[in-house]
Amino acid sequence: MRPSQLRTAGGRTAAAWVAAVLALVVGGGYAVVSGYWAVGGTGLLDTVGGVFQRAGRSGGTAVVVALWIVVAIKLIAAVLPLLVLRPALRRGWRRVVWTLAWVDAVILTLYGLVLTTTGLLVQADVVQATNGADHRALAWHAYLWDPWFLVWGLLVGAALLCRRPQPELSAIASA
Repeated sequence: MRPSQLRTAGGRTAAAWVAAVLALVVGGGYAVVSGYWAVGGTGLLDTVGGVFQRAGRSGGTAVVVALWIVVAIKLIAAVLPLLVLRPALRRGWRRVVWTLAWVDAVILTLYGLVLTTTGLLVQADVVQATNGADHRALAWHAYLWDPWFLVWGLLVGAALLCRRPQPELSAIASA
């Protein structure tokens, strides 16, 4: 019997639960970093580069508000896989949450995959960075920031795929 066939309370598979909790931790960690910058922290800000680094250093109400919106979006995206596992959701809400969670998984995975691949190609000198590019920030994106999105998206997707209805144990046993 595969682990994905083991059922837990409410029809959730153990694998879906683990993936959803890990997605919460990974996404929550990303939200914490953004929250740190929103309250004025500057650590690792130089690793994001470009306009985001300049805006973060200059501060201002618009930047702080934008960062708190980013924190809220990241937290919602981090919680969605766990909401999918809740058996108590009403049918209409279950469909909305399920759809949003799939959108979450697709956006995070594609964004992370495209930017990580591009960043690694730049790091390997297969693709040339523009003149004046911040090579330190490009490296941080290639090896941390962008793969973080990719891992997060894959975890959300894994939670959703593992949550798909599995045959009941009685049907498996009789087969």
